[in-house]
Amino acid sequence: MRIGLAFDLKADHEARAGGPDDLLEEYDSPATVAAIEAALRECGHEVELLGGGRRFVAALLERPPELVFNLAEGALTRSREAHVPAVCELLRVPCTHSDPLTLALTLDKALAKRVVASHGLATPRFAVIEHTRELDTLALGFPCIAKPLCEGSSIGIRNSSRAADRSALRREVERMLGDYRQPVLVEEFLTGTELTVGVLGSGNSARVLGMMEIGPRRAPAAEFVYSLESKRNWREEVEYHVPPRLPAAAIGAAHALALGCHRALGCRDLSRIDLRLDAHGAPHFLEANPLPGLNPETGDVVILARRSHMPYDELVARVVHEALARSGVRA
Repeated sequence: MRIGLAFDLKADHEARAGGPDDLLEEYDSPATVAAIEAALRECGHEVELLGGGRRFVAALLERPPELVFNLAEGALTRSREAHVPAVCELLRVPCTHSDPLTLALTLDKALAKRVVASHGLATPRFAVIEHTRELDTLALGFPCIAKPLCEGSSIGIRNSSRAADRSALRREVERMLGDYRQPVLVEEFLTGTELTVGVLGSGNSARVLGMMEIGPRRAPAAEFVYSLESKRNWREEVEYHVPPRLPAAAIGAAHALALGCHRALGCRDLSRIDLRLDAHGAPHFLEANPLPGLNPETGDVVILARRSHMPYDELVARVVHEALARSGVRA
């Protein structure tokens, strides 16, 4: 079938650069786009590169494909990841991954946590900070971790983002408010194992693709932050374990939590759910990525899939299969 590939390259947004050096971290490289294009062609599909933004809208109006494979992160607003699927909905073009509501919801970490908590699923206690004066009455236990409220790809999250006391937290919040010009999520920092879980499918048919432990090579495990520094230098900073080095009961609990979060947030086709264990070994929801990065070398869900014996081409094919089955479209 004819598949249109929606994406945003870092080069497309360089005019926005000039702030912190991770401002464009979410956007894809030409190598990622080329890898997905090659995987789709390997499956026998015709592929058209649509890009993102106005270019994407113009392409869909002129010659809509039979399916859009969505990678596009959008730009400028907290609902930016919803732009492409919203256009697809408007023009009635089937699209992979989640719908605009889920993509907008999950980019706001606090809203996602509230929805998950409303389903009785565990997540660390948190607060949303818009002004540093709000830290004076913060009723959370330390250590805490600070994160920009509406970013992905560890944008803004540094090794220093774990704060042991109120003064350290204030420094991090001031930095994030100044650099990213959005509220800051502050949550209690959990000292257990960090996990990421790939989930395929939608609703009751969703199932876990695989689960990966993200372990530090240098930092003490109880203080480890999966930060921008760690991701950029992952070969030296972290080690990945599939399956995680955990008791069967903990893996089962994390498995159930990830599926519960995927379903509660309305994720479709493919998502990556980030979890962390507390000091007692119980998993908690950190955040969801319903549009996980598919860089063929460094994407977490790609590494997870590969170590679960699913090659890259098959992962891409599975996403297409899930979208077509859900949409009732025949290839």
